[in-house]
Amino acid sequence: MQISLENIKNKKVTVMGLGLNGGGVATAQFFARYGAEVTVTDLKTSEELRPSIEKLSSFTNIRFVLGEHRIEDFKEADLVIKNPGVKLEGNIFLETAKQIESDLSVFLALSKAPILAVTGSKGKSSTVSALYYGLKKLGYNAFLGGNITVSPLSFFEETSQNTPVVLELSSWQLADLKTKGLLKPKAAIITPIMPDHLNWYGTMEKYVADKKIIYENMDEADYLICNFDDGWGKIFAEETRANVFWYSEKKLPKECRGVFFNNRQEGICNLNNEERLLLSKDAKVPGLKLKQNVLNAGLALLLYQKFHQAENLKEKKNKDQAEIIRKFMDEYSGIEHRLEFFYEKNGIKFYNDTAATIPEASAAAIEAFDKPPILICGGTNKNLNFIPLAEKAKLTKSIYLLAGSGTDLLIPLLKENSIEYRGPFDSLDSLLLSLKENLEADDIVTLSPGAASFGMFKNEFDRGNKFKEKVKEIFC
Repeated sequence: MQISLENIKNKKVTVMGLGLNGGGVATAQFFARYGAEVTVTDLKTSEELRPSIEKLSSFTNIRFVLGEHRIEDFKEADLVIKNPGVKLEGNIFLETAKQIESDLSVFLALSKAPILAVTGSKGKSSTVSALYYGLKKLGYNAFLGGNITVSPLSFFEETSQNTPVVLELSSWQLADLKTKGLLKPKAAIITPIMPDHLNWYGTMEKYVADKKIIYENMDEADYLICNFDDGWGKIFAEETRANVFWYSEKKLPKECRGVFFNNRQEGICNLNNEERLLLSKDAKVPGLKLKQNVLNAGLALLLYQKFHQAENLKEKKNKDQAEIIRKFMDEYSGIEHRLEFFYEKNGIKFYNDTAATIPEASAAAIEAFDKPPILICGGTNKNLNFIPLAEKAKLTKSIYLLAGSGTDLLIPLLKENSIEYRGPFDSLDSLLLSLKENLEADDIVTLSPGAASFGMFKNEFDRGNKFKEKVKEIFC
């Protein structure tokens, strides 16, 4: 089936995975709007999925098969839309499908919007959010979707060749686009690569292979922004046909175009052998890691503003562009669930960093503040190494642990390094009540788990929302 709006009407479309984060809902709504006979199937029950089901209640051409999957719903469908979190390999249902797509592949097949894409292990969401923020500030009618839990099918009708779309792309979403020839970003950023999802991939090489899909169709008219500080960035740069730009925490060599931080912690951009300030040291986001993401977004904005024409522009105009973008990015204050400052009481500041689901991200959060924070961490293991977190734990004021299989691996490492901790606690309530007894004025408290949320919470966002609710309730 060729993906076109005209082809959708009366076709049988099976949406595999409704979920609660919006992607399945947006996909089902999209195909129902254009006249398809939609079957939504999910292993969760109708009770578990009630909020999502209610959003689809107005469509008479959507039927639900919940609590199970049925072979006939896949075999008889003209098209199956797969959730990114579902493996193709060994899936008896998908093996019977005539054609398998994702919400992203459908969007890319239909929309003429220019794409600015971001992938990597950590920092994706803060980078795309800063990039989207900057585009809006520059006056673009921009949109943001992808792994940030917004399906691009939810805003497809509003896009055109003049509406840039920022996409956060996970390795799973990229894998669904492999060999389809649909993804060709005008600008792409690959954030630092770290071990993640190894319980799914088995090896780093397989994991990184999916990341590389972001640039497989890019060429000399496009811009790829790579990490200068690790070996992966150099591999990506060697493989791509796109124009390569770099980012680094330290000064770049003169021959490397890109962005870096000077010894005053100012974000500097060097595109034409002239250094320009692109992010002030007093930018609102905390910590060098988050500032790097914002600085990288600033670079992508400059490139999207048609950097390839810069040599034909007057020098003053070039300088003004960088200055305008700097002012906007200095004001960017971050996003929900990623070192999100959300509450203050008696000088005590609380941060929600629940999206830090790997040890390296939690370790980075410890160093994001001007003073040692009180760290709340721990959770479910997903085949990761907790040594990076244990090594940075000595920089905290104190540590409170949530129970979980990942916590069980972290505790021996803390003991080995003679680092004291409290817990593990079986609930947020008991942890926060214990914490309340030991807080002092001007303390900084951050939930930065370094582990998955399964078991105690529905997902990492549920964990973050409950943390914010409980903090405001207990510390009011």
